[in-house]
Amino acid sequence: MDNRHAIGSWISGPRAAAEDMGVDFGYRGERLGLPKEGPGSVAGVGRRTGALFIDWALCVLIAYGLLSGGELRAANNWALALFALLGVTTLTTVGSTPGKRLMGLRVIAENGDRLGAVRVVARTLLLLLVVPALIWDRDGRGLHDRLARAVQVRI
Repeated sequence: MDNRHAIGSWISGPRAAAEDMGVDFGYRGERLGLPKEGPGSVAGVGRRTGALFIDWALCVLIAYGLLSGGELRAANNWALALFALLGVTTLTTVGSTPGKRLMGLRVIAENGDRLGAVRVVARTLLLLLVVPALIWDRDGRGLHDRLARAVQVRI
């Protein structure tokens, strides 16, 4: 029986093993004072990924149709620049990109205020590097959000 328990804890991961030992991690966003579910709660990975793909597809379509002259390689380069511009302008002004708005998300500061322009630029530059967005904390925030002291919440 002990071997089965040891193998089961290894397969289910360190968090499940710690929870079996009585460690309480709480829910995502609890440390930030956010609700467990509903408006204002930390957005899930699926919604955030969906919003990212919508924004990227929009930028690729604009770049391909208007800026690249029908050349796909040039369209991808323009799309990256448009993605950065879209993120900075929309997050600074209204707090969400078109993809985030469609997915019911908003980016706010940890204290609940609107994210300032400097932090939006820093967050966007880190997002363009990709790797910081793939490293998450226990609240489900990417490193780019954590360093910018931002959190993506449901509307």
